[in-house]
Amino acid sequence: MGEPKRWGSRIRRLRRQAKLSQTELAKRLGISVSYLNMIEHDRRPLSAPLLVELAQVLEIDLTSFGADDEQRLLGDLMEVFGDALFEQSDILNVEVRELVQANPAVARSVLTLYRAYRASRKRVEDLSVHLAAEDGGHGHQPHAAEAHDEVAELIQRHGNHFPQLEAGASALVEAARLDPTDMYQGLADYLRDSHGIQTQIRQVGEMQGAIRRFDPDAGRLELSEVLRRGSRNFQLAYVAGLMSQGQILDRFAADPHLSNESSRALCRVALGNYFAAAVLMPYGAFYEAALDVRYDIELLGHRFRTSIEQVCHRLTTLRRPGESGVPFHVVRTDIAGNISKSFSATGMRFARFSGACPRWNVFRAFLTPGRYRVGLSTMPDGTTFFEVALTVQRESRGYLAPQPIQAVGVGCHVEQARELVYSDGIDLENLDSATPIGIACRLCDRMDCEERAFPPIQYPMRIDEHLRGVSFYTPVGGPRADS
Repeated sequence: MGEPKRWGSRIRRLRRQAKLSQTELAKRLGISVSYLNMIEHDRRPLSAPLLVELAQVLEIDLTSFGADDEQRLLGDLMEVFGDALFEQSDILNVEVRELVQANPAVARSVLTLYRAYRASRKRVEDLSVHLAAEDGGHGHQPHAAEAHDEVAELIQRHGNHFPQLEAGASALVEAARLDPTDMYQGLADYLRDSHGIQTQIRQVGEMQGAIRRFDPDAGRLELSEVLRRGSRNFQLAYVAGLMSQGQILDRFAADPHLSNESSRALCRVALGNYFAAAVLMPYGAFYEAALDVRYDIELLGHRFRTSIEQVCHRLTTLRRPGESGVPFHVVRTDIAGNISKSFSATGMRFARFSGACPRWNVFRAFLTPGRYRVGLSTMPDGTTFFEVALTVQRESRGYLAPQPIQAVGVGCHVEQARELVYSDGIDLENLDSATPIGIACRLCDRMDCEERAFPPIQYPMRIDEHLRGVSFYTPVGGPRADS
């Protein structure tokens, strides 16, 4: 279950979010107020039966009490203090860990403050660009990165598994009697018959750059001709989610951690996409198929008529008790290293405020476009992951339009790699062959890395004009990865 000492503040926070007093919660749990008070201040342990009861009363997932939440917060704060802004502060790793364990609410506040600082700095930079171009500003708007981070955190807190949306998707598939071989017609008929929405395919010029245009008041859904069959199905299922799951989407969008309307709108979009994937890849059928083909992404895409990226993301949602798949992390990036999607059920961390490690398998995928790239990756703490990555190309709007290419990668702990077809023929016992990776240069203590771009925060920067290591920031004879 983890160490009880770090649960007190979490329980107190969840109780307050539920707008319950200690007296009310203690009564529902069948314990005394004094005992609950001691639990919230980490002076009494939380037993397993009481933990289950607490999860039911507060209507939360038991995974909310895992160590992953604390580790993410610790990792995020370490990345924050890796900013050059704190270079002279001499903050030790152990001090950050103690802050997270003893005062997680304060630690989150520091993280929130840093995000606000980053967003404000970005707005100043954007304003400078506008002024230089004599365009002028258009007033304050929440920065896109703020909304993205807040929604990503919400999804991570829920383990990327939303039972209410899974149930809604199953109900829609059954009510609409959707035929897996002709999902487009079935979903179009459902939208027309249940919600009075007519679906039309439009030419590129008519769509004016959009791939989907939905007008609920007019009862009209227009899709671009450039969308392939699977993408058309996905857009139909997304709109079906907006129409049939509105209350559930709004309930999640009302999460107090979403601080502005941009975040709430993005939350509805993200969960609408989740619902669409659950319709096209129903949980039970997809789970059984994943086990049957040993998580073969290509075959799953063919079987459910979905894209590689959709399959990869769906694999991370298989967290239903009793029908839980291999825990995966997933990441999507462009060739410049910009991470546009990430989720981790493995404990793998992704840089949020700085550049990522260039040794990641997903970046190497750009070296072999269109081919699966598999391999082992080891973090500085010795944790080893089995990684699978592939480049993907979005639908093009014609010969003269840009041809955007991204890479999508999934990974699992090496101990579970045998369950994946991609591990066949790979020596999973030889961990010495794994690629040493990190989260980001500022957080990585691998001083012998040829690809280091910045000095780490763990060691003082020492420059000797007479000596040169494998990188500019590697002192000859200095600390090494295995020290």
